[in-house]
Amino acid sequence: MAVADLSATTEKVRVWDLPTRIFHWTLVAAVFTAWATYEYSEALGDPTLTYHRYNGYLILILVTWRILWGIAGSETSRFASFVRWPGAVLGYTARLFTGRDRHFLGHNPLGAYGVLALLSVLAVQGVLGLMSEEHNAVTWGPLYFLTEPETRSEITDWHGTLFYYGLLVVVGLHVAGNAFHVVFKREPLVRAMVTGAKPATDYADHGTAKPALRSPALAFALLAVAAGLVFGTIKLLGGNLFY
Repeated sequence: MAVADLSATTEKVRVWDLPTRIFHWTLVAAVFTAWATYEYSEALGDPTLTYHRYNGYLILILVTWRILWGIAGSETSRFASFVRWPGAVLGYTARLFTGRDRHFLGHNPLGAYGVLALLSVLAVQGVLGLMSEEHNAVTWGPLYFLTEPETRSEITDWHGTLFYYGLLVVVGLHVAGNAFHVVFKREPLVRAMVTGAKPATDYADHGTAKPALRSPALAFALLAVAAGLVFGTIKLLGGNLFY
């Protein structure tokens, strides 16, 4: 089957709802500021990493919200609509380099696993941060007391290592994958995450049907639930959120 030339299509179809797009770009900013608030904490007048800690809360809330939205959100954002068995991913990857792959309205099978990897690494990174303690002994996560000093030191090391050798690798692969599809497959993936629309065509995952979009009010309610889950769990475990 020939792959449609999306660059020649002017008609648009809605793919990403506003909450998903806000989540995406807020997460991009949050990951950058997580690095900046740690690397330049002294220059920011924040030796106890207060900004970094609050930024970590934000990332955990965003990841939790995305999980909830992946269950109850818009059709293209639901995990059930884009996460496929590994066999489908291998088949898609094989066809990708032969020109026999089809366009997907939402996440393609390979990109879906990239989304899961990113969310997983961010979740682990954030939880490790909650139990970390920096060398100056006045900077720690709200749940640092749950582990022994030796274990806490290892957790702190893993918190930093995972950022550079886990998160940045996953982000790099995500950026490279998007660049490949934009340049070689002529798919406006980045633009679609800004405008929320893609060229109308016969997509492999939706055909020519328009996906169902959920209300932003539901997204806001789930954001409140996500914040409650993150802050509530920390408080339930005896952590001090703001200090």
